[in-house]
Amino acid sequence: MANLKDLRARKKSVQATRKITAAMKMIAAAKLQKAQKRATDARPYARLMAGIMEDLLQARTRQSEGPPLLSGTGKDNVHLFVVVTSNRGLCGGFNSQVVRVARRSLERAVAEGKKIKIICIGRKGREQLKREFGSQIVETLPAFDTPSFPDAMDICQKIISYFEAGDFDFCTLFYNKFISALNNQAVAQQLIPFVSLEEDLRDRKEEKVSQTHLSSLYEYEPSKETVLEELLPRNLSVQLYRALLESTASEHGARMTAMDGATRNAGDMIHKLNLVINRTRQAQITMELTEIISGAEAL
Repeated sequence: MANLKDLRARKKSVQATRKITAAMKMIAAAKLQKAQKRATDARPYARLMAGIMEDLLQARTRQSEGPPLLSGTGKDNVHLFVVVTSNRGLCGGFNSQVVRVARRSLERAVAEGKKIKIICIGRKGREQLKREFGSQIVETLPAFDTPSFPDAMDICQKIISYFEAGDFDFCTLFYNKFISALNNQAVAQQLIPFVSLEEDLRDRKEEKVSQTHLSSLYEYEPSKETVLEELLPRNLSVQLYRALLESTASEHGARMTAMDGATRNAGDMIHKLNLVINRTRQAQITMELTEIISGAEAL
């Protein structure tokens, strides 16, 4: 059994850890409020952009070809995977969840004989993928504490430059969608060639505005084809910006939940250590009294 000095040192260490986890929980909670508002505010814009894109796509259904970002390269040989994670840990299963979904898609693509390339946004994604797919990681970008639209545009330009250089045929984005502080969902969204996210389509159908088709609300000049070609890169930036905001809010929510659990566990451990310390002290006192009584009787 450990002596009182070791037990008290351990209790002091756990108390210091509890102070740190409690502070991290409060910081994450403060950041979560702002991140959640930004993520929810960006959703209607992203959905409306996707709705306009869907309406413009119908104008090209009679044409066999379209802009490369829409119709693709016509091949299915090289797939680019963009995985959004965080730079820091201590956020529960936030990073593991999205990496798990991305890894399944990567393994499926490899099994089908596809060549894969990976862009990691956030260091934790690279750390978890480099062991199996280190040679396929073409670039690692730092995650953003407060993502901005220019940040998303810069990443979008990198992706488009890779695409125009013929480095890949399909691009899929993986990120955590914020649901609540206790829950987030890993989402895979194909960016190139453009397809509407099924979940966004369902959400738009539930909105009253979506009851009327967009073509009856908007007229496009100079033409739908020209507008479509101009909007495709911007839509890519919007969807990527939304993913960054969703991922940031999910990270803060996961960290707040993880630190809350760690603080509770530290409190339970301190309570148990107090019991052990008290029992150990009582045992030592009893032993000392026994020694004194035995010595007195011997005299």
